Amino acid sequence: VEAPDLFIAIADAALKKLDKFNPQDIANTASSFVKAGVETPALFNAIANAALTKLRDFNPQALANAAWAFATASVEAPDLFNAIAAAALTKLDGFKPQE
Repeated sequence: VEAPDLFIAIADAALKKLDKFNPQDIANTASSFVKAGVETPALFNAIANAALTKLRDFNPQALANAAWAFATASVEAPDLFNAIAAAALTKLDGFKPQE
């Protein structure tokens, strides 16, 4: 990462506003930090908790992106993975091949 201080500042700001994030915001935030290669355990723990409270509102793409981000980051979040799996089962018809 060329600007680690920027990502730390973004993580700090996101932690304060996660309760206002919609499902896409939650999934995109997790994916962005993974793609940037920035490890932020506190942010990922908070994202997992926020996602658990809003999973019923996640569309298939947000479910897939969240699962990918947490798996790629090797974050242990068994409750989240189990909840994503359960939510995905109820939305199987909405998944596209790339998801």
